[in-house]
Amino acid sequence: MERFKVHLIVGARPNFMKMAPLYKEFKNYSDLFDVKLIHTGQHYDEKMSKLFFDDLGMPQPDEYLQVGSGSHAQQTAKIMEKYEEVLLKDKPNLVIVCGDVNSTIACALDAVKLHIPVSHLEAGLRSYDKRMPEEINRLTTDVISDFLLIPSEDARENLHKEGVADEKIYFVGNIMIDSLVEHKQKAEESTILQDLGIVDDKYALITLHRPSNVDDFEGLSVIINAFEEIANKIKLVFPVHPRTIKNIEKFNLKEKVESISNLKLTEPVGYLDFMKLQMNANFILTDSGGIQEESTFFNIPCLTLRENTERPITITLGSNQLVKLTTQDIILKANEIINGKIKKGVIPPLWDGKTAVRIVELFIDKYKKV
Repeated sequence: MERFKVHLIVGARPNFMKMAPLYKEFKNYSDLFDVKLIHTGQHYDEKMSKLFFDDLGMPQPDEYLQVGSGSHAQQTAKIMEKYEEVLLKDKPNLVIVCGDVNSTIACALDAVKLHIPVSHLEAGLRSYDKRMPEEINRLTTDVISDFLLIPSEDARENLHKEGVADEKIYFVGNIMIDSLVEHKQKAEESTILQDLGIVDDKYALITLHRPSNVDDFEGLSVIINAFEEIANKIKLVFPVHPRTIKNIEKFNLKEKVESISNLKLTEPVGYLDFMKLQMNANFILTDSGGIQEESTFFNIPCLTLRENTERPITITLGSNQLVKLTTQDIILKANEIINGKIKKGVIPPLWDGKTAVRIVELFIDKYKKV
């Protein structure tokens, strides 16, 4: 019997943490599976991508499409055009996409139109905010996928509401946690705290990159004004995303940011260094979906600077809270934590580091029935 050909799609940094454990697990069954890593190049910052690839022990991609930047339409179209060529040449039996980036929907569309089965990892997550491009990507990918791999039971409820048959849904757990479990000990050895001179200091960790927060002068000013006040009580560590620093400069906010004496700006850091920063933070201020999950696993209080979240389980079970996007509300919630009012959570079911094992077992079963 020929080996079952599988394509794993990555395009943006959050994808790397999800596909690294899955790639390794498929490789344990190389007699059954011929697995290839396809990198669309959607995140085109080579330094940031390389940091994550190296930390996660990812091999060089089998195909690197190098699509780079552009509008949503341009980027999606470029990915579709280039990935279709790969599909026609390689003819895989299964394409696995993850998350909600443009690479996710673009590669799924290509595969489906060529009658190649698609599996969506992290299916069923919903913010119910169609102003978010990620929500459109999530919705459309789920509609066309054959296997919907969900990280939590609320995702099943969302899919049921949309009329998805239960036999297409598979509760496998949260693949992000696999990477945390695998690399936690190595992350403990990181010297990032010493490197930044914050060994004995309490600090809050900041990440900020969503267009709704950083592409608008008013929105970015609201958040920076809050940081200015919070920094009077606790050190702030802020690895700045390229998009964010670009807009800080564009809106003439750089001088203001640099004048906040207790705010430590750094370049983007690698996966292991960032994990170390998360594990040792007093709390986290973020607009990232993945960090809501990671902070819940580490049981670190997380303030999510967004109106909604597609990961409500991090609020109902975890250590996450949504914060209204006003300077006063951000300061209020940060002060509550600083003053000892800390939200503790529990780790959700199947966030146990074994999601990749369950996924590969699923496809071993499917493969043997082909």
